[in-house]
Amino acid sequence: MMESQTIESAAQGWVECRVGDFHLETHWEVLPGEVLVLFGPSGAGKSTTLRAVAGLLRPVKGHVEIGGKVVYDNEDGVWVPTHQRRIGYLTQQYHLFPHLKVSANIAFGLPDRGSSTGRERVSELTSLFQLDGLGERYPWELSGGQQQRVALARALASEPAMLLLDEPFASLDAELRRVLRRELRAMLTQSPVPLMLVTHDREEALALGDSVQVINEGRTLVTGDPLEVLGQPGQGRVARLVGVENLFKLTVQERNFRDGTMTCVSPGLKLEVPLDSRIEISPESEDGREPVTVGIRASDIILAKEDLAGSSARNRLPGRVVSVEPRSPGYSVTLDCGQQFRCHITGAAFEEMGIETGQHLWAVFKASSCFLVDRESEPGSTPEI
Repeated sequence: MMESQTIESAAQGWVECRVGDFHLETHWEVLPGEVLVLFGPSGAGKSTTLRAVAGLLRPVKGHVEIGGKVVYDNEDGVWVPTHQRRIGYLTQQYHLFPHLKVSANIAFGLPDRGSSTGRERVSELTSLFQLDGLGERYPWELSGGQQQRVALARALASEPAMLLLDEPFASLDAELRRVLRRELRAMLTQSPVPLMLVTHDREEALALGDSVQVINEGRTLVTGDPLEVLGQPGQGRVARLVGVENLFKLTVQERNFRDGTMTCVSPGLKLEVPLDSRIEISPESEDGREPVTVGIRASDIILAKEDLAGSSARNRLPGRVVSVEPRSPGYSVTLDCGQQFRCHITGAAFEEMGIETGQHLWAVFKASSCFLVDRESEPGSTPEI
């Protein structure tokens, strides 16, 4: 019975949309209390997907179910208008009513907002989002974080069957974003609804997502576990879209079965990476070596002034600093180790090491920090997606 109710409360569907020359084809399924993150560059089709789900954009064809109810089906001629879809929709602009106080903003979508039941619902949400004592204030008297909380409370007030959030934390500072993510997670525990979230922020996707869907140019490239998709993506295009800073074209020199690693090389570079049974040294390939693309995240590389010979890290590469760029919350250091590696370092570590251009340092990282990227999804190819 519980499983049946869960399925009926899910949000699922697929749509094909055309907006000018832009063509979107996508599908989704989100269970109550779960967060599906739509991740990708600007213009990929993320916000268009939300608009199609909400009924703000009419697809060319498709099928959309929210809370067990079909709200759009082109073949059956079903089209439920936006205001009847029981959708909570929130963007980074919040769109609070400036002439209404906090309590009135939260209660706006309630049909019985003047009743004791309506007032109780507003009180419940005020407490949930830590807005106690702010009920008589106007939006312009609130901080950005408080305005965001009011907007979320208003979106939830009418107990929607689904929440759509379009980069809701983009205009807030990093610490406030982290606080609100925790509060949003707590809210989903108490009020489990399917939630679809658009974001460009990898940290946000990892912190909130139960699954992530990478979209580019109107197509879904991959859907899966956030750590797998965003941590060690297996497709070249996905790796670039999710911000893998280091991608190297190498060839397999040997496979080390005892250690579970492979030695991969290119002119000036030699790396140990996890063994992949699918990779074989092919006599037909150039020099008898199988070509591979290896990815390494900048945050997985440790910088050292000396060779850490006593460490367990299998990759220890000497190099020279060729550039240093500030990046929140620290610095991006590019090290030439035969090929250029981008490395991320905290501000404190940067100052302690006194890093500057021309300095000689070591790049240190484990074999397990490396991952293989499918060759068929590299630029110029036509992968199956």
